[in-house]
Amino acid sequence: MATVKEAVKESLVGTTREPQLSQQARATFDRNARQDEGAKEPYMTETEFVNAIAPPTENYHKIKREQYAILFRVADRRQTGRINLHDWATFENLLSKPDAEYEIAFRLFDEDGTGTIKYDNFQKLYNLNKGDETIPFDWNCEWASLYIGGKKHRHDMTYPQFSQMLRGLQGERIRQAFHHFDKDGDGYIEPEDFQRIILETARHKLSDHLLENLHTLCNISTGSKISYANVRAFQNVIREMDLVDLIIRNATQKSEDSKITRTDFLNEAARITRFSLFTPMEADILFHFAGLNAPSGRLALGDFSKVLDASWQSAYSLGAGAAGLANEATSKAVSRTKRYLHNVLESAHHFGLGSMAGAFGAFMVYPIDLVKTRMQNQRSSRVGQVLYKNSIDCARKVIQNEGFKGLYSGVVPQLIGVAPEKAIKLTVNDIVRAHFSEAETGKIWLPHELLAGGTAGACQVVFTNPLEIVKIRLQVQGEVAKTVEGVPRRSAMWIVKNLGLVGLYKGASACLLRDVPFSAIYFPTYNHLKRDFFGEGPNKKLGVLQLLTAGAMAGMPAAYLTTPCDVIKTRLQVEARKGDTKYTSLRHCAKTVWAEEGFRAFFKGGPARILRSSPQFGFTLAAYEVLQKLLPMPGSGDEGTPVTGHVEPGVGLQEAKAPLPYLRSRNALKIILDLDENFGRPKIPNGKGWIGLPFSGNRGTNV
Repeated sequence: MATVKEAVKESLVGTTREPQLSQQARATFDRNARQDEGAKEPYMTETEFVNAIAPPTENYHKIKREQYAILFRVADRRQTGRINLHDWATFENLLSKPDAEYEIAFRLFDEDGTGTIKYDNFQKLYNLNKGDETIPFDWNCEWASLYIGGKKHRHDMTYPQFSQMLRGLQGERIRQAFHHFDKDGDGYIEPEDFQRIILETARHKLSDHLLENLHTLCNISTGSKISYANVRAFQNVIREMDLVDLIIRNATQKSEDSKITRTDFLNEAARITRFSLFTPMEADILFHFAGLNAPSGRLALGDFSKVLDASWQSAYSLGAGAAGLANEATSKAVSRTKRYLHNVLESAHHFGLGSMAGAFGAFMVYPIDLVKTRMQNQRSSRVGQVLYKNSIDCARKVIQNEGFKGLYSGVVPQLIGVAPEKAIKLTVNDIVRAHFSEAETGKIWLPHELLAGGTAGACQVVFTNPLEIVKIRLQVQGEVAKTVEGVPRRSAMWIVKNLGLVGLYKGASACLLRDVPFSAIYFPTYNHLKRDFFGEGPNKKLGVLQLLTAGAMAGMPAAYLTTPCDVIKTRLQVEARKGDTKYTSLRHCAKTVWAEEGFRAFFKGGPARILRSSPQFGFTLAAYEVLQKLLPMPGSGDEGTPVTGHVEPGVGLQEAKAPLPYLRSRNALKIILDLDENFGRPKIPNGKGWIGLPFSGNRGTNV
């Protein structure tokens, strides 16, 4: 019983919660976790963890899938060989940090969890997990001593110190490797040695095209060997790949044929950089590798993509896995089809719920709408024309003369037309708002909010005007029948046939004049009330009562301020009786009402319009909330969405499409693999991907 009361209270007044595990993250855990009979709670071992953060459908051409098991070491804080939901939530929270990549690397080596890394432990872990044939690296070198101290004065590394050391590690590894192969000390090495250096230090970051042609670097000069200057220039280029990408994109956009030369590149670099200017040798290296198949020297963005895009694969690699890729392509095509069909069904589901909710809201306030129309159509310029003293008197006389059913005269076309009207209004407003909103924060400039609402109001007139003119004529014919003898009652179909297509849009200009400002006022007011007055946000969900109140409050100024436009529209759309002035245009109607009835006539039915519009939106929103719970979208449970997408940014500053936590896991591995590309690969003979220290409390478990 208490649970029911809490659920009702939560639905009505809303909830405020602390940030917690996202629905998708929880669904990922539930989808991959196992539950043994003897276990108290679901858990994931290393295998399930890798499935969760590295789905089999992704591309593991550069970083092998088994290397993601390194991260299990970080997630398994208690070092029990399994992680529960709390451990998973902690790991997900770690991934959400802005510096997650470096912190993951730090925690991997912080064996004792003290917040510092001991040099001895770090060196032991490095030696245990590096490859057997790795080019040797001297941790007693002068460069390393700047971060960890000399042999006699070693100190523990804090997180900032460790992160900064990793930042410069690749350059030092390349420098030491060059000295290792430069046997005679002349400052030159063989192309094959250079290729091995880069394969060991940066294979996980570079494209196949670049890796397969490393030995050709010697061709940028007259000799057959590669100098240290060549190696350092090459390293600078690969470190500045993102900046190179930006320069190339800008330069190719300015070129008439979208191709650029080395001179164009250097000129553009001078325009958009302050201190990181590229040397002539660095430009030569970039154009050498990008132009291997284009000797003209004028290169397009596609030529550079083979160098810049780390996911670019050679024809051999693509051919070797053709069968698997075809299989994957088929699966993805089927998946795209399913997603498309699901989106169509979801749109239809929302349309159906919106239609029912809109019809319910319109039905509940229809008597008020009828009273409003009767009051607006009442002319006070001639004696005997005033039938109603006020809105309450109007409602009473309608019931007295026409019965209770008279309050619902013309309700059927209103219910039929409200579905497309509400659907197009809400859809257009959402589309325009999304177009002008900031992608990251969702903020939108107020004039753009007004534009979105006004555009939505303008589009709905296509459905609103025919609906309104039929509804109004049905609403007023009851009073005509009581005041003029021999006037037959007409059906909605008769009115439609009699008016014709052009007649159905009579008064459309007045309808636009009413609906554009109404929506321009309503939607921004509603959104600001929810956010600024009721405090809606990521951690606070509004209840039905708060949504109702926000909708009602937003509807009041929107309804009353547009009443003059509604009066003019009503006068234009109602069939003039004998002796009444027949309005010929919007301007003529406004001038005549002003001259014959005065300024107050423009606000006839204003209170009734407020009483109708405000609760109508409230009833509609409440009904929509209830219908969503009663009739959920089939298959819309908490199963979540699998992690899919492109894991590497594309050329032209195209962002990666995979979810951010997955991208950060991959980027963290890139940093870790800067230490040694063999980290995480199974070691012979034990087959372990990561070997921990044998004696460090409870933290000596291998993974």
